[in-house]
Amino acid sequence: MEVHRILGHGFLEIVYKDAIEYETQRKQLVYSREREYVIQYKDVILPHKFYADFVLFDKIILEVKAAEAGISDAFISRMLNYLKASKCKIGLIVNFGRSRLEYKRLIF
Repeated sequence: MEVHRILGHGFLEIVYKDAIEYETQRKQLVYSREREYVIQYKDVILPHKFYADFVLFDKIILEVKAAEAGISDAFISRMLNYLKASKCKIGLIVNFGRSRLEYKRLIF
């Protein structure tokens, strides 16, 4: 909320990601950025990988969006893939693309 209050809407996703990273560092939260997840199928690792924007406390996936159209079904589907691949239980999609901050929490 702090990032949206200061920056508002209209920037690219990367700007919001950088600001969120600044805030997580400042508050000394445990996080990783652009964490890679692989998918194992039988005895092989599949070539497609998932990259979660942020993982907080090794439990929560945070996906940052800047979409004027809002949080789409495609964003929700992608988050469900991230949750399944990561074994995390909670996902949060935050959209900075509108004048009001928009978010959706998913539990897997």
